Amino acid sequence: MKTTIKKLPKSEVEIEGELSAEAFELYFDKALNKIGAEVEVDGFRKGKVPQNILLSKIPEIRILEEMAEMALGEHYPKIIAGETGSEKIDAVSRPEISITKLARNNPLGFKIKTAVLPEIKLPEYKKIAEKVISGTSEKEKDFTVTEKEVADTILDIRKSRAPKKPMAEHTHTHEDGTVHTEPHSEEENTKEPHPDPLLNKVEGVDKETELPEWNDEFVRSLGPFENIADFTEKLKANIKLEKENGLKEKTRLKIIEKIIEDSKMELPDILVEVELDKIMYRMESDISQMGLKFDDYLTHIKKTVEDLRKDFRADAEKKAKLGLVLNEISKTENIKADSEQVDKEVAMILEHYKDADPERARLHAENVLTNEAVFQFLEKQ
Repeated sequence: MKTTIKKLPKSEVEIEGELSAEAFELYFDKALNKIGAEVEVDGFRKGKVPQNILLSKIPEIRILEEMAEMALGEHYPKIIAGETGSEKIDAVSRPEISITKLARNNPLGFKIKTAVLPEIKLPEYKKIAEKVISGTSEKEKDFTVTEKEVADTILDIRKSRAPKKPMAEHTHTHEDGTVHTEPHSEEENTKEPHPDPLLNKVEGVDKETELPEWNDEFVRSLGPFENIADFTEKLKANIKLEKENGLKEKTRLKIIEKIIEDSKMELPDILVEVELDKIMYRMESDISQMGLKFDDYLTHIKKTVEDLRKDFRADAEKKAKLGLVLNEISKTENIKADSEQVDKEVAMILEHYKDADPERARLHAENVLTNEAVFQFLEKQ
């Protein structure tokens, strides 16, 4: 097989080549038998029709097209792997194939266009990470949990468990027979202050909400807590952890956004389209879970699917660049996901999603854990 590779804009390549006449002819019998397996002829069982009769029933062009599909289906992976004498190609999209020569006892001529992983020129990402981390202020690193934060959280929990009921009303019947209702007076609606002084510091309590009593019994109904003191201690630890995680995510975002900003690459359109597909799929799923139809939602916001794809294109480009940059750093630093962690993650995915494809689950787990390892590497700078 002879092939030549031409680089195109936006990280695409065009592969032009020929498969020799002898190699192409080897697919004739295979193609004829495949098509013939579906041909029905009176007096013969399906799949048992003699070749000479099949040739009289099937147009030659149909056989040639099947031969070409079989040949390129087998040889395309070899071409991009560099096994045919050409350079290896990191293809990231389905190939667009056009046939340039198609005839019996002749070479098969073809052109293949595909997007490839772009060449990425990374900035000094270690120095970027070091600068961002060293620029974190002491105030940002202060994870002290205040009494008000604890009280606010407890109040939110009690509100979420409060019985939902309409505002109480007084009812009066007038002489003309009409019924008039009016709410209780402000004095009647106001609850007694809570005995816990910590909670009394919180403003904005809904006076119409009858909150469940804050006691050990209520705390135990929330989970494996012994009493109020045990719950409060664990709550403080959880709030502190949320603050720590919040700073970590904020720092990671600053690091990676700066690395992406200073990186140089030609982003393939196909990768942006893939990210757009993911965004649209999640949006449709969210709307469906709310009990709405996606078409009705589009009508309500007065936009088309094309409008939304334009709106989200910048986000999709950023996500595509993020994946490429993290992948390039992992290759440069030889960072790989821990195999045991990958196995555990795959097992969890397959347990929760019974119909999941094991191979795709593994690729997903490897990708997520490798990205996490890259961030941990950057955080150590």
